[in-house]
Amino acid sequence: MRDEKQVSTCRVCRTPLAPAGRGRPPVYCSRGCQARAYRRRKDPPEPAPESARPAVPSGRRRQIAEAVWRVAAERGLHAASMREIAAEAGVSLRVVQYHFAGKHDLLVAALRMLHEESARQADARVRALRRPSDPRALLRAVLDEFLPLDEWRRVALRVHAAYYARSLTDPALAAVFLHDAQPLEDMVTALLARLPAGSAGLPPVDPRREADLLVSGVIGLGIDVLHGRRGVADVRRTVDYHLERIFAAGTGAAATG
Repeated sequence: MRDEKQVSTCRVCRTPLAPAGRGRPPVYCSRGCQARAYRRRKDPPEPAPESARPAVPSGRRRQIAEAVWRVAAERGLHAASMREIAAEAGVSLRVVQYHFAGKHDLLVAALRMLHEESARQADARVRALRRPSDPRALLRAVLDEFLPLDEWRRVALRVHAAYYARSLTDPALAAVFLHDAQPLEDMVTALLARLPAGSAGLPPVDPRREADLLVSGVIGLGIDVLHGRRGVADVRRTVDYHLERIFAAGTGAAATG
């Protein structure tokens, strides 16, 4: 059993190593391989630029991103140092530095992965709707994504709140987090624009203005649920109240600009 443990391969070139007679077993086949291993430790390879990395995050990159999410959700981004993230992910600091060019790169990549995972889960829930082509059912499903109705949405909302707070004092992160594009508002605007004209004699609503109010309002209500100030049932009654008003008025010929 002792001999089997001593039979191994060179850590650099994988050449089989002869069993050691006494003392510590060898790990390199030659001094040349030992020198190459030393140079790798002293000067690790530069991380690949973001554009050169695979579109689908590797298992290790995803592992580190999930550590960012946990730190952000539980302690806030002010606690998300590279060393703290490495410890949370269960890897060395050098591993984090290998996969990400710096802290900003890491925070941005983790945010993008969070968006991708949220979109994947939301798409699956929308596809499971009984009436996926009904704009009203779609609108309610989209707005539900901003409420902490399960563990994933609870964590995602907490992480977004942490990023928002950090963006107030971090211009570089704000440039990414608070970009000009408004995909959520655009999606809700498109769904509202599909509603027929109302029949209650009310003036038609403006889809874009209503979308802005719905998205910001539901996100704020979702944060109230996280704080325990409101319950999910109460928030849903509030959302339904506003949706019924919109459905009753319809969109008619309202401007969307």
